[in-house]
Amino acid sequence: ITGYGDSPPVEMAVTAQGRRTFLEHVFQELDMQRPVLVSPSMSGRFSLPFLLAHGDQLAGFVPIAPVGTKDYTAEQYQGVQTPTLILYGDRDTGLAPQALQNLQHLPEHHVAVLPGAGHACYLDKPEAFHQALLGFLRQLK
Repeated sequence: ITGYGDSPPVEMAVTAQGRRTFLEHVFQELDMQRPVLVSPSMSGRFSLPFLLAHGDQLAGFVPIAPVGTKDYTAEQYQGVQTPTLILYGDRDTGLAPQALQNLQHLPEHHVAVLPGAGHACYLDKPEAFHQALLGFLRQLK
């Protein structure tokens, strides 16, 4: 993600609208048609504004304890029809419960909890993560 870790800061990443626009540009440049957006942790600052504005352009959404879920209302989430797999590790007692509380307002959601996994559940339990993700992808239209 731009602006985090060793990545260079990007001016447009300062606002939610800028982050949404950045993601729009990425999808356009890669010529992606109805991708599934997988969004762990800090990437929620990019994915959530995009989902709420352009969720119809996604085949699916997979939030993994993303940040920023509390920045939006239940009503905003309820307007999104994108099939969603809310995925998290049961040992992520910080961000995951808050994300679940907010994201459960998405009408087309399923929840997958990975036992014994923490915040980076895809690193802690990669096989279980991939099984959940592939199961979700198989049922998409």
